[in-house]
Amino acid sequence: MENSIYVALSRQMALQRQLDVTSNNIANMNTTGYKNQRMLFTEFLEKPGLHEKVSFVQDRAVVRDLSNGPMTQTGNPLDLALTGQGYFTVDTASGPRYTRAGNFRLNDQRQIVDAGGLPLLANNGQPLTVPAGTTDIKVSGDGTIATELGPVGKLNIVTFKKEQLMTEVGNGLYVTDEQPEPAPADTKVAQGLLETSNVKPVVEMTQMIEIQRQYMSAQRMIENEHERIRGMLQKLGRTA
Repeated sequence: MENSIYVALSRQMALQRQLDVTSNNIANMNTTGYKNQRMLFTEFLEKPGLHEKVSFVQDRAVVRDLSNGPMTQTGNPLDLALTGQGYFTVDTASGPRYTRAGNFRLNDQRQIVDAGGLPLLANNGQPLTVPAGTTDIKVSGDGTIATELGPVGKLNIVTFKKEQLMTEVGNGLYVTDEQPEPAPADTKVAQGLLETSNVKPVVEMTQMIEIQRQYMSAQRMIENEHERIRGMLQKLGRTA
C-alpha cells in the first residue's frame, strides 16, 4: 500500500476518535458539572527511506476544558455549586471520588448523597448527616453546613495540581492517584445553584459537521489513490 493511503487512513482514524468525543460532548450538554472535551493530536513522523519522511496523524489524549459552566438557580437547598476550582468528595466502596456535580439530596438515613446515592464527605472524612427533625439547611460560602440546631460539618472541597490526569469513571465522578489539596481560598460554595455543562451546543454541532466533511475528504483521497494505482497496474500489465 502507498504511503499516501496510510496517511489518509491515519487521518480517518483520528477523525473517528474526534467524532466520538464530540458526540459525547453533545450527549452531555445538559449534564450537571460536565466538562467539554477535546482531542489532542500530534504529528508522527516515519522515515521509510533514506531521504523520505512521511507525516502521520496520531491522537494522543483527551483534554478537558476546566472552565466553570453557567450557573442555574434551582432554589433547592441541597443543590450546590462551586464558583472556582475544586471538587466535592464522595465516598465509594473503592475509596473517595471527586465531582463537580452538586445535585445532592437526603437518603433514608438523612445522609447527604449525590444523584447516585454516594455519601458526600465532610473534611473529617465522614459522611454528612442532617439531624432528624431539622428542615432549615444552610450552606455558607466556605462549605460549612448547618441547621437550626447548629453546625453539621464542613464540606471536603479539594483540588489537584494535575487535573487533566484525573480519570473519568462515569456519573460525573473522577479518580486520581494524586493526593488532594485544599481548594483555593477564592473557591466558594453557592447554595441553591447548579453548575451546568460548559459545552456550547452550536460549536459542537458545527464541529461535528466539519469532522464529517474532513472524513469524507480523506475517503475520497483514498479512493482516488486506489484508482490511480489500479490504473497504473493495468497499463503496466498491457505493456508487459
